Amino acid sequence: MFAVALVLTLVATNSARASDSDAWEALRDGRAVLMLRHALAPGTGDPDNFDLEDCSTQRNLNEQGREQARAWKPFLRKQGIRQARVFSSQWCRCKETAREMNMGTVMEWPSLNSFFSNREDGSMATKQTIALVNNLDEGAPVILVSHQVNITRLTDVYPASNEGVIIALPLSGNPSVLARVSPGD
Repeated sequence: MFAVALVLTLVATNSARASDSDAWEALRDGRAVLMLRHALAPGTGDPDNFDLEDCSTQRNLNEQGREQARAWKPFLRKQGIRQARVFSSQWCRCKETAREMNMGTVMEWPSLNSFFSNREDGSMATKQTIALVNNLDEGAPVILVSHQVNITRLTDVYPASNEGVIIALPLSGNPSVLARVSPGD
């Protein structure tokens, strides 16, 4: 019985590795994007005095969060990704995650902004993100740094802080999630 359980575990593990390998290949080849939740920023939502232009009014990364964000570069390098086109929410915790990853110039996309406090904005933001991604020219791999609500709305995946999903292109209202990834794996 133990041998059967061991074989089933090994088959499932090897299958997951093969699947993840295919996902990474799709990301490298421009057939997928990586969308990740910002690194650890303790708390939930944003303070009442939240101001998009003032990071001191926002929930921000702590030192552990900055370390998590920096872990992406060697993790991506192991997957053959040395540079990327990086798009971020305008929230400071996302921009800092994107900068700490050090994978390329960070460009802000308002459609990646959190709609945690305004759930009715989620549908429009998701449609805008889909359109922006699908209209990108070919080039380096694409990384989107956003929030849990945005990722969940698009993919039905509830990511942990600093967890990403590799999503097949073209994006749609019902995209194909190829893998869940994190430098901590």
